[in-house]
Amino acid sequence: MLTIVPIENPEGFRGLQEEWSELLESSASNCIFLTWEWLYTWWKHLSGRRRLLILTVRAGGGRLVAIAPFAIRPRALLDLTPFAAVEFLGTGSIGSDYLDIIVRRGSEEAVCSTLTEYLGRRKLSLRLAQVNAESSVSREIAHALSRQRWNLREWQTNICPYIALSGHTWDSYLAALGSEHRYNLRRRIRRLNADYEVDFKQAETDTQRAEALSALVALHNSRWQMRGGSDALNCRSLVDFHDEWSRLALARGWLRLFVLRLKGRPAAVLYGLRYSGTFSFYQSGFDPEYSRHSIGLVTLGLTIKHAIEEGASEYDMLHGDEEYKFHWAGSARRLIRMELHPPNGRGLLCRGARGAREGAGRAARRLLSRPIVEWIRALNQGRRTRGLNAAKLR
Repeated sequence: MLTIVPIENPEGFRGLQEEWSELLESSASNCIFLTWEWLYTWWKHLSGRRRLLILTVRAGGGRLVAIAPFAIRPRALLDLTPFAAVEFLGTGSIGSDYLDIIVRRGSEEAVCSTLTEYLGRRKLSLRLAQVNAESSVSREIAHALSRQRWNLREWQTNICPYIALSGHTWDSYLAALGSEHRYNLRRRIRRLNADYEVDFKQAETDTQRAEALSALVALHNSRWQMRGGSDALNCRSLVDFHDEWSRLALARGWLRLFVLRLKGRPAAVLYGLRYSGTFSFYQSGFDPEYSRHSIGLVTLGLTIKHAIEEGASEYDMLHGDEEYKFHWAGSARRLIRMELHPPNGRGLLCRGARGAREGAGRAARRLLSRPIVEWIRALNQGRRTRGLNAAKLR
C-alpha cells in the first residue's frame, strides 16, 4: 500500500535532497531539470508567490517510490485565471525541459493509481508544461483523470532537437553532416585560427565559473538589447539563480561552461550541462564584432566535439525550433502542455475563463488591422525565440 505525504514548506523540501537524488537516478525521468539542485535553487530565487505542494509517495517501511514536484500558483484575475492551479516546480522562463513526476522503475502503475486518486479528491486544476510527449508519467495520470470526466486539453508547445552521439568520433559525426555545413564549419575554424590566437577553455574553478558567467550575461544581453531585449538573463533574480545553480553544478561535475577568447578577451560563451550521459546546450552569448567569423557556429561545434571526446551519448539542444539547430541535429522530441480542470463548478468556471481568453484573442485579431496583427505576431515570435537557446548561431 502506498501513502502520500505532502511537503509544503522549504525545510521539508531541503531535507529531501539525498532521497530525491537516489530516486531520480532510479527513474525513467532522470534528467538535469528534475534534480533536487535545479528545482530547490529555482524555488529559492524564482518561485514568486507560489506555494509548495510536493507530493512524496512512500511504500511500506517508508521507502520513497515517487515525487510529484508540484507548486500551487495563485489565481491571476487580470489573466482571467479565477482559481489557483497546480504546476511543476521549475515552470516559467527559466526554461526547464522534460518536467515530470519522478517514479522508481517498476512502481509506475501503483504510483499512477495512487496519485490519480489523490488529485481526483483534491479537485485542483493542473497546468503542466514542458512535458515530454513520448515518455511521461504525468501524461498517463492526466489521461486517467480525463477518464473520470476531468476536462483535459493537451497541445504541443515546442520541440527539442538532439544529436545521438553514441558510437561517433568527431570525424564520423562531421561526415554525417550536410557537406555545405561541414565545409563551412571547417573553413571557419581554420580562418579563426589563422587570424587570431584562439583560446577555448572550460571553466574548472569557481573563479573561472564566476568570470565566465559574468561574460555570458554581458554578451547575451548586449547582443539582444539591439533586438528589443531578452527574457533569459535580464533580471537580478535570474542571474542570482544561475550564479548559485552553476556553483552547485560545478561542484557536482555537471557544469560545462566554455569561453572562447580572441585577443585575450571573451568573444563567445556557451553554457552547457552534462548529466547522466547527456550534454545539454542551455544558453550562449557572443560578441557581434566577430559575427563575420561565425563565432557562434564555431563555439557550438567545438562543444559538440568536446561532448563526443568525453563520452556523452547525446547532445540535447533543448527547446526551440530555430533553423540552425537542424544543421547539427537529426532528431527531435516533442514537448507538450496539459491543462486539466475537475468536473465541478470550479472546473467549469476555469474552462470558461480559458475560453474567454482564447475568444478575446480571436476577437482582437479580427478587429485589428492587418499591419498591427502582423506586428504582434512578429513580437510574439521574438519573445518565443528570445528565451533559452534563442540566440541564432551563425
